[in-house]
Amino acid sequence: MGSPLLEVKHLKKYFSVKGSRSGNLKAVDDVSFFVNEGEVLGIVGESGCGKSTMGKTLIQLLTPTEGEILLNGENIATLSPKEVRQKRRDMQIIFQDPFSSLNPRMKVFKIIEEPLVNFGIGTKEERKQRVYEVAKQVGLTQKQLERFPHEFSGGQRQRIGIARALVSNPKLIVADEPVSALDVSIQSQVLNIMKDLKKEMNLTYIFISHDLSVVHHFCDRIGVMYLGKLVEMADKHELFNNPKHPYTKALLSALPKSHPSKVKERIVLSGDVPNPANPPSGCTFHTRCPNCMEICKVTSPELKKIGDQHEVSCLLYEEQMERLT
Repeated sequence: MGSPLLEVKHLKKYFSVKGSRSGNLKAVDDVSFFVNEGEVLGIVGESGCGKSTMGKTLIQLLTPTEGEILLNGENIATLSPKEVRQKRRDMQIIFQDPFSSLNPRMKVFKIIEEPLVNFGIGTKEERKQRVYEVAKQVGLTQKQLERFPHEFSGGQRQRIGIARALVSNPKLIVADEPVSALDVSIQSQVLNIMKDLKKEMNLTYIFISHDLSVVHHFCDRIGVMYLGKLVEMADKHELFNNPKHPYTKALLSALPKSHPSKVKERIVLSGDVPNPANPPSGCTFHTRCPNCMEICKVTSPELKKIGDQHEVSCLLYEEQMERLT
């Protein structure tokens, strides 16, 4: 792994909501992490945890409420809209729904070419060759480029979305649930394409998903989000073999057993995810936590190191983390 390509410091994205205690829905609430060059960082969590909002905020499709987003050391959170537009050459997004994210009135060639035109990259002939090149990389023929999006299957449309994201040679790709709308048989094809392209183009991914098995297959490190906060971050093998946070343990317990003879305890969480507009006091997970202590109801934990490349936000490990600091 190289040096950090992206550093996120105390990122917040709040939305104004009437009727909440604070007047805000805290979709992303004080999140900090880094992504090394050439790394795949997975972000997982239940629906509504803020992971997709965070992804869109990172590439400035949403304006952050507070915090720093450092891309190669430059804080892009303070850039003007015009400057952000130019920075998008270095950071692109692959959306969850490959149909609604493609212009139905444009042929595939124009869809893929559009970023090159927007960024003023190359001559007409150079753009044409670049579109052909990236189309071939994702498994599309030149003949298919003359069709419209509705003439393709879901998996093929996602290939178009990937080609559009890659055509400008970005450094960072935010993949927001890129295979969740696809059949399982097609998911592996798209993931393999993304994996091959990562090697060929030295890409860095932030891979957002609710599917832990997909994240385990595809990512190097994994961050677990709950109600707008990162509650655990670790190398994927460390996270799966030695989860610390009660929420992470519950998520992993829901995965199918790797072998029929393996004994596995299923942890069923009580209640539903709280309303992010009115989150619980203290640790936001305490209302569902099987290990809840009285202090958890009033004290909000911070994400701290509990081992080499393993961080957790949980008061159960406070003494252990203090010894490491």
